[in-house]
Amino acid sequence: MSRGCARPAPDSRRAAGLLLLLLLLGVSVGGRGSGAAAEVEEEEAAVDYGAALSKSLLYFEAQRSGRLPHNQRVRWRGHSGLTDGLQQGVDLVGGYYDAGDHVKFGLPMAFTVTMLSWGAIEFGDDVAAAGEWGHALEAIKWGTDYFVKAHTEPFVYWAEVGDGDTDHYCWQRPEDMTTSRQAYRIDRDNPGSDLAGETAAALAAASIVFRRSNPHYSHLLLHHAQQLFEFGDRYRGTYDSSIAEVRSYYASVSGYRDELLWAALWLHRATGRAEYLRYAADRADDFGGVGWAMTELSWDVKYAGVQVLAAKLLLEGDPQALPHRAVLEQYKAKAEHYLCACLGLNGGGNGSDNVERSPGGMLYVRQWNNLQYVSSAAFLLTAYSRYLSPAGLLLRCPRGAAAPADLLALARSQADYILGRNPLRLSYMVGYGRRFPVRVHHRGASIVAHKANSRFIGCMQGFDDWFGRGRANPNVLAGAIVGGPNSRDEFRDDRGNYMQTEACTYNTAPMVGVFARLHRLATAEEGCRRGTMADDEAECR
Repeated sequence: MSRGCARPAPDSRRAAGLLLLLLLLGVSVGGRGSGAAAEVEEEEAAVDYGAALSKSLLYFEAQRSGRLPHNQRVRWRGHSGLTDGLQQGVDLVGGYYDAGDHVKFGLPMAFTVTMLSWGAIEFGDDVAAAGEWGHALEAIKWGTDYFVKAHTEPFVYWAEVGDGDTDHYCWQRPEDMTTSRQAYRIDRDNPGSDLAGETAAALAAASIVFRRSNPHYSHLLLHHAQQLFEFGDRYRGTYDSSIAEVRSYYASVSGYRDELLWAALWLHRATGRAEYLRYAADRADDFGGVGWAMTELSWDVKYAGVQVLAAKLLLEGDPQALPHRAVLEQYKAKAEHYLCACLGLNGGGNGSDNVERSPGGMLYVRQWNNLQYVSSAAFLLTAYSRYLSPAGLLLRCPRGAAAPADLLALARSQADYILGRNPLRLSYMVGYGRRFPVRVHHRGASIVAHKANSRFIGCMQGFDDWFGRGRANPNVLAGAIVGGPNSRDEFRDDRGNYMQTEACTYNTAPMVGVFARLHRLATAEEGCRRGTMADDEAECR
């Protein structure tokens, strides 16, 4: 299973030259295996953000659990998990597998949908301009439909289907699953405020997305969001204290307070009701909202997201922010600490207040699945640049000011790194570009498609015949963003190297909005060069 910015990146031509020299000398770079690796390209191809956006949304179709629809585009996948919840007498069919296995973990799934929804809210026009709005709605709704099913009573929510331990002893296609489909729930006696809060945030954000196109559905999502928030707030506790089976995979290290603040601000945005903003303001200190200076946003730690949402209220002059201006300024200061850390503009002689960067310019937080932190940083940088732009405001950091364009430039550099502008010239989005990981740690992608060969493949047979073989996966997991390289830009394309080659839904989800924005800007810039701009002239200035 996969589990969160500072010095200038080296000149790309110099890095490419060094890499070529090492290859000519026969030196192994980053432990790459054959298949994913190829010669260094002489000319760097232009980044196609539109293609990256399309593939990102396609990836979520490969992660679907349940009965697949007739318009399913990932044809190598089939129906799976059709009896989920049957043992407990509830319908838990649907939702998403989080990564390369077949457990449905509620916390990362909800965070995935929150980030997809936030991207659709902030950059919906850009997604629509790229022709992907319908697919974005489908990706969000596949998750929210499941959340509604899983919320069977006001104070009951089904947190997980499947068991990570037994699942990891098997290497099977989802269509062949023989592992436990035990379901686990939170309730009054077994609370899970973090899970309830994150799911409330996802449903509240999604209710905004569907407000115009499907008002009845939007209202349904908001109703469940409000109930779940009340549940999480009234019966407090971490979900991993109630469900031991999740602790080895998605333990709630940050606790539940960040999720309750996160949910409150999303409910305020969805309803406009002052009581939710007052909740976030009154508990800002006790819940750590203005105390923690963060350098990551992840499925576990939401504080940076909370702080950016709070700062947005001030930056955009929300009238309801006035009574809480002092505390919102504290939230804003912490949000800007995060952004300054990404830019490398915080103080501190040893650089500990800034996010580390690899020699190739990648933001680096930790070894396991680092690209999840890169993608969330790229999103917050892109969103905050938009919040600053209308008033021409600057981000003021201890070591200097940054313009909105500077934030966007860093977000673009991280997107470009993911898409292949890195020392290895390897795209970390599967299926994008000429070179990408081909031995992704993913059960369904690594075994022949069920539709091509329906013969049953058992647990150990999957390991013997498919996991250990050195060849490329038979199915391309297009749009998946893998865990990515280490702090030295090294990457080993090996199915057993799950720290680097496993992809997760929450890696890709934040990049949907980022790719949409960058695609719109790139289209506008190209139009300016050609003199064909019409409505988007301002985008080129």
